[in-house]
Amino acid sequence: MQSTTTKTLRLLAFLAIAGALPAAFAHGGDEDAMNMGDNEDMGGHGGMGGDAPKPDPDSYPPTYFAHPEHVTAIYAHIGIMVVGWVFVLPTAVMLSIARSRYTLAAQFLFLLTNAIGVLTGIVYNANTPDLYPNNAHHKLGWLVTWVVGAQVLVGLVGRVAGMMSRSSRSGHGKEEEQSFIPVSTEAMAEHQRINQDAFSSPYRHSNDSGQGTERNTESLRSASLSTMVGHESPIELSDRRRQYDEDDEEDLVFKPTEMHSSSASQSFVAKIASKISDKAWKVIVLGYGFVDRTILILGYITLCTGLITYARFFEGHEIFSGLAHWIKGGIFFWYGILTLGRWSGSFGELGWAWNIRPKQSSKKWTPSAEFVEGALIFTYGATNIFLEHLGSSESTFSSQDLEHVSITVLFIGGGLLAMLIESTRIRDFLNTTTTEASLSHPGHAYSDEERAALEPPRQYEFSINPIPALVILLLGIMMSSHTQQTMISSMVHKQWGNLLTGASFARGFTYVLLYLKPPRSVLPSRPPTELLTAFGLISGGTIFMASSGDTVAGMIHYDLDAMFFYTVTMGLVGLLMAWIVLLLAFKGWAVRKESKRTQNWKPRSRN
Repeated sequence: MQSTTTKTLRLLAFLAIAGALPAAFAHGGDEDAMNMGDNEDMGGHGGMGGDAPKPDPDSYPPTYFAHPEHVTAIYAHIGIMVVGWVFVLPTAVMLSIARSRYTLAAQFLFLLTNAIGVLTGIVYNANTPDLYPNNAHHKLGWLVTWVVGAQVLVGLVGRVAGMMSRSSRSGHGKEEEQSFIPVSTEAMAEHQRINQDAFSSPYRHSNDSGQGTERNTESLRSASLSTMVGHESPIELSDRRRQYDEDDEEDLVFKPTEMHSSSASQSFVAKIASKISDKAWKVIVLGYGFVDRTILILGYITLCTGLITYARFFEGHEIFSGLAHWIKGGIFFWYGILTLGRWSGSFGELGWAWNIRPKQSSKKWTPSAEFVEGALIFTYGATNIFLEHLGSSESTFSSQDLEHVSITVLFIGGGLLAMLIESTRIRDFLNTTTTEASLSHPGHAYSDEERAALEPPRQYEFSINPIPALVILLLGIMMSSHTQQTMISSMVHKQWGNLLTGASFARGFTYVLLYLKPPRSVLPSRPPTELLTAFGLISGGTIFMASSGDTVAGMIHYDLDAMFFYTVTMGLVGLLMAWIVLLLAFKGWAVRKESKRTQNWKPRSRN
């Protein structure tokens, strides 16, 4: 059994994507764990005999993790779901964002993997007692399964209906033929604008801006690995339009062989699609893109709830402690992933990748990354200031409750200050004294060197705002010295507090580097300190989640120390960051692949 447990723990290691694996390890893999006694202070949770049918009120409750029956089924369920949601689904999402022709194949592979995982879960539930009645994992699992299934169905119908509409309405405009192809909102609007212009000039190319003919267009597109959470650069939009043109030609060429094989089913799909209005299709396409950019977060939440159910966390009043730690830790976890994405080049078209925002994206106001960080910090503080007392069983506020409220006040003030600093109008008002003094003399009174001194500094071209990092730094310092009921709990809080502190210092060094030499290119500058920031945030958020009361109680019950959490988390975060960078690079490869396919197809189609 020990060998089986070791293999299972290796599979569970990949649950770092859920940001909560250390909590699972806190419950060990020994089948005899239910018979272990515990004399430590666990806030009412003591040892328990394995023969008792129901847990004594003062004993540690039975969990699925320690349940000795049908362990193969639950291990298979966990392993298959991790493979599907951590590896297969992110790959399919990257292909979908890149508008690759392999998207449907990857999505169907995920549906197959997920179906097998669901089946093993159903078999396990049918043969084991319900140790966690009315848990959220079962409901949420079915919800996300149906959401992904609906998205794949929309993509499939869109492809088939789009091809059928081309065969039956060859004389119609391209915007009608391509209305079924799932694209982002920005890409769809740009595509419609280009094709509307094409009616007046039939020989005008869709990429008439000249961006696609520049020598460095290929490298610009790959260097800015945008659309990590739903944005595409103008260069990628141009590639999408070229791809759609190629798809039109290819479908028409191979239409006879494809149509004869399943003409009845395709006609049925086309009839259904023809009854849906263009406005309805736009809403469906918008929902398709929304799912593309949020399904990984939904999957993360589902894996977290699965781990909570497996370990039987947060029952009764402990739900408040669990929500506080896992939601906040999850925020830092995804904040770290966002930071790693910015380093990789995501959101480069918005100027968030430590670069100069391209001119094409500068026509309208776009918030800086620091403004968004400040807004999130402010919103978090404003919404949690009245929720910090929910976890207390007493009606009066304790000193610890007041500490938590003070932290939310810090978030409110820090977030508001960060947003004010990012306001160009506020900064312009702050320069009033200097500008009024310079305008008191006529322009001809200044020499050329003096006129150069009137120009804004280079640092004004880039946002340097350390306030969000300062708020996280103070939070890390406060949590590192936060008083806890047990020594292990204090050590775990100190661990993630130190990690957040280190992430804040790394962000500070990033601003020092950029202040000394501001970025001058639209390509991502990729400051190396941001890798340290991402690592600190991801690992700190993971251990933050593992510092909840029930998790610490499990550590004490199974005789695990705090360093076990720490060392396992560090290794898993390193693997996770490597996988994220690989996914973003894979997305860039898929974009280039589709672009080359377009360029190679057009000469053949003219012959």
